[in-house]
Amino acid sequence: MFQEFTKQFGSSMEPFKDLVNIQTKMLEELTRQQMECTKSCIEATIQQTREMQKCQNATDLLELQKAYAKELEDTLRSVGEQNLKALQEARTAIEKITQSSLEAFNQSQSK
Repeated sequence: MFQEFTKQFGSSMEPFKDLVNIQTKMLEELTRQQMECTKSCIEATIQQTREMQKCQNATDLLELQKAYAKELEDTLRSVGEQNLKALQEARTAIEKITQSSLEAFNQSQSK
């Protein structure tokens, strides 16, 4: 009887284990993306600082600042889209697990 209970408990915990795995993968992906974003922003700042030394007048500086702002905007927009994609993938996977768990629960209740 104890073995049957342990087996039943283990199988009932599977969805929770799956949820933890999904969340872990999502957080790893978000962390990787944020690290890449930070690296890109730092590299853009360093490049912009180097280019500032070449500016000869205010117009050059203004153009450099516009290009820098555009590069940062593109980087942040891209990372934002990637973050949303990772979150949506995790949400879809969690919804599937939830749905299958509810179906299994309903089937066990109807028996």
